[in-house]
Amino acid sequence: MAAAEADFLLRYRAVSNKLKKRFLRKPNVAEASEQFGQLAKELKQEECLQYAGFCNLAVARCEQTLFNAPGEALALTDAARLFLQAEKEMQKLRCPGFEEHLQAATNCYSFAIKVYIELNQPVMAASLCLELGNALKEMNKPGEASVYYQRAAELQSQVPIECLLSLGKVASCKIITRDYDGALAVFTEMQLMAQEKGLQLPGTNAPVGAFVDVIARCEVSRVLLLMLLQPPPQKLLPEHAQTLEKYDWESFDSHSQVNNLPENVFLLLQSVVVSTAPSRCPMACQEKDLESLKVLQVELW
Repeated sequence: MAAAEADFLLRYRAVSNKLKKRFLRKPNVAEASEQFGQLAKELKQEECLQYAGFCNLAVARCEQTLFNAPGEALALTDAARLFLQAEKEMQKLRCPGFEEHLQAATNCYSFAIKVYIELNQPVMAASLCLELGNALKEMNKPGEASVYYQRAAELQSQVPIECLLSLGKVASCKIITRDYDGALAVFTEMQLMAQEKGLQLPGTNAPVGAFVDVIARCEVSRVLLLMLLQPPPQKLLPEHAQTLEKYDWESFDSHSQVNNLPENVFLLLQSVVVSTAPSRCPMACQEKDLESLKVLQVELW
């Protein structure tokens, strides 16, 4: 490993020296970029991942000098993935460290995302946000992951279904971190978006396709989160109060108001929510009938 490291440093410096400005001689940046790329491939094959990442960073700098933004973004992405893989290997071996490879990967992803945004390619930028978010979540960092999922959703604003899927990941991360209020807000936003921007049947306002599944998921999640939070009446937002009212026993034909849920699911949720005015606390919870809740939990699942 020491010999490989020494060889890498010698070759890296040799290529870097070619980029130095000399009197009446212009450096061949394109050639240096190609040589850095070749060195990166060799190092990757030898599983020297972080060194390969540094070489790809050098490629990115060369491509930036050549005003080749797509090439710069590609090199930054390659570097990010190599640093990320190096961090995963470190964690797999349980080596002590300061997550420096993860920080390097995050920085490379962020720069690549910025370049794609400047190139007016939000789809590519969003895909990198999701890639980084998935990696962070896999490393048990849901709080950091939610930031990139949220950014992906913002970049996907022109593609509603993709935006909704990214927001769903944001909500999942917030639940994992026990930010239940935040998760409730995201699910509420998702449900409104799916109803407003979703594909609709001709002549009706009823959503179709995947949007129906999103609305159903949001409805169930919002109801369960409200049961978990049990906000007092004075802090219950109008949209949340309206949601709970649909599950009131006294509501006339209330299932027709929640036509995106199968009737059996609606009835099970109604059994959980069964409320008493004006506090609208779930009866099973109010009476601390834990056995009934356990039965309902199995059926709902």
